[in-house]
Formats: sequence, C-alpha cells, structure tokens
Amino acid sequence: MYKIYYKTELCIGRGALEQLSTYKNECFLVVADPFLQTSGQINDVLKYVDSSNDVIVFTDIVPDPPIETVVSGIKSAEGKNVSIVLAVGGGSAIDAAKAMYYFASKQGIFSGATFIAVPTTSGTGSEVTDFSIITDAEKETKYPLISRDILPSVAILDADLVLTLPANITADTGMDVLTHAIEAYVSKNATDFSDALAEKAIKLVFEYLPKAYANGHDVEAREKMHAASTLAGMAFNTASLGLNHGIAHAAGAKFHVPHGRLNSILMPHIIQYNANMTSVGKIGYDKSTAIRYQQIAKLLGCNASNPAMAVRQLVSAIKQLQKKLNMPTTLREYGVASQDFLAHKDEIALAAIKDRCTDTNPRTPSPEDVAKILENAF
Repeated sequence: MYKIYYKTELCIGRGALEQLSTYKNECFLVVADPFLQTSGQINDVLKYVDSSNDVIVFTDIVPDPPIETVVSGIKSAEGKNVSIVLAVGGGSAIDAAKAMYYFASKQGIFSGATFIAVPTTSGTGSEVTDFSIITDAEKETKYPLISRDILPSVAILDADLVLTLPANITADTGMDVLTHAIEAYVSKNATDFSDALAEKAIKLVFEYLPKAYANGHDVEAREKMHAASTLAGMAFNTASLGLNHGIAHAAGAKFHVPHGRLNSILMPHIIQYNANMTSVGKIGYDKSTAIRYQQIAKLLGCNASNPAMAVRQLVSAIKQLQKKLNMPTTLREYGVASQDFLAHKDEIALAAIKDRCTDTNPRTPSPEDVAKILENAF
C-alpha cells in the first residue's frame, strides 16, 4: 500500500494573481527575492492585495538560504499577528518562506496562518512540495526540511511573472524540472500517479524549454514550462528524487554552481551510472532501470529498440538539449577550479550518500561510486 497526499489549491493561468484580491483584513508576511523589489516586479504582485490588509515585506533572501535568513524573516514580523505567509520568487525565496512558516508555527507565532506560494521561475516545483533546502553557511552544508506542514495551501501559477526571466535562468530552472521528472520516474518509490505526472513534464520540457529560452515572450512556451515545473514537483513530492539531487545538494554547497545547472551537468552521468553503463556500452547493465529510461526515450520519439540503446539515446537527447540552451556540460567548463574540486570531492561524495534524496535512487551508491561520477562530470 502507498498513500498520496495532494493539499495545494492551484490557481493557474494569466491573471491568476487575482486570487490575492480575495483576502481581506489579513496580515501578510511577504517573503520575496530582492530582485523583485529592485526591479519593481513585487509591486506587480502586491497591487492585487486589498488595501484592508497589513503587509510586511521581507526581501533579505540569498541563494541557498542560510538558517540566519530564516531567523531574520521571522523577526521581521515581530509583534504582528501574521495570518498569511506569501512567498514570491524562485526556489530560494519559497524555501526560506517554508522554513520561516514551519519554525514560527512550531513556536506558535504564525499559528493557523495560510501559506501561499507564487513562483517567479519555472523550475523548483517548490509550490507543491513538502521539501525545503536550508544551508548552514558555516559548515557549507545543505539540509533538507521535509514535512507536510510546509506544503503551501495555495499556489498561484501566473505565467506573466516569468515573461522577463533571463535566458540563462530559464535554461537552469528548466533543466531542474527535467531532473525532477526523470529522477521521480526511476525512483524506488515511483507509482502510476507519479509516472503520469513525470511523463507529461518530460514531454513539455523537451518541446517548450528551447522555445522559452529562445523567446522569453513566447507566452505559450512560458505557460507550458510553468505547468511542467508544477507537474514535476507533484511527481517528486510523491516519489522523491535520487542521486542526481543528492550530489547536487552536496556539491552546490561547496562549488556554488546554480542548482539547475549543476543538475544538468550531472544528469547524463547519473543515468549511465543507474543503468550501470558507460557512455560507450554495457558494464554490469541494470536492465530494470534501463527499461525505465527506455520508456522515457520512447516518449521523446527515439526508436529505443532495446534498453541499452535507449539509455544512449536518452543521454544523447539530453546533451542535444543542453547544446540548444548553451549550457556547460562539465564542472570545469562552468569554472570550478581543479584544486577546489580535488579538495572537496571526497567530502561531497560522503555528504551525497547521506542525503535523503539518495535513499530512493534506483541503484545504491558507494562513496567511491559518487567520487567517480564527480570525476566524470568534472
């Protein structure tokens, strides 16, 4: 037996921000990316908030939000009876808001508050997941917070908010969507429900991510990628993820490579590892996992006549997508220095093994396996 829990009400489509106008006489804590304030885009969101509401805006958000940011966010609302926590931004803003909501609620500060997420990137799926990643900056370690308590009550998916997203961030976040979907599909905890969500997300990414990258004002492509992000989030919230994210969490804390870009660099190597194949052929060859990848390859129109060929074709399709998006394919190409790589490689390998995402990877890795994947990705 398995259980699936869907809590979040989704408001989808252009104009979905109108949902905010339905709240009256509330106290909002708005947690937003600082760029949204400097660009004025936060005002495009807050104009929908009725004047009867009290609004506190907290924008001291940085990538990979540290614990100190969570504490500061809670303190910013000190003395206020916060009834709505509104997260506006990418994964870092939503993750920080989730942690604020969780810890404040545990202290009775935001007790009974409604949590609303408004993503401004199409990548993390955080608006429908019970995951939050928080960083201990001193230890250079990322910690996952996983609890149903941090699932947003409402998610507002308005593609107007992503029309001006820069091309490089479109690429990074889009490849994060693909990683979520593929890892959920081959997860030990995959189900018919997560499969259906992941399959649709994968097809949408391959069709619409290059279009959104080439023309950010392609409204259809933006809407489809926004939907793909949420679908993939729902898939991995049900099935969890795998080693790709386990390594990315550990390596991202050390090398400070954007999360989606790091996932993209690792993805071909993870697929080959999970199927127990090299880029040129079979080694021990895990047929059961390769068959799962074969199903993905067929979704993409590859002939995938046998599982081994399908793995190669899927990896090739991902590399072609990376090329369309002008993405680096190695850590060295991104700019990670050899001395930094060697200094942290073994530590990253150990941390990746301990990461909770790695628990549901279809193949159980050793630290030596992870170190070899890192070497290949470097």
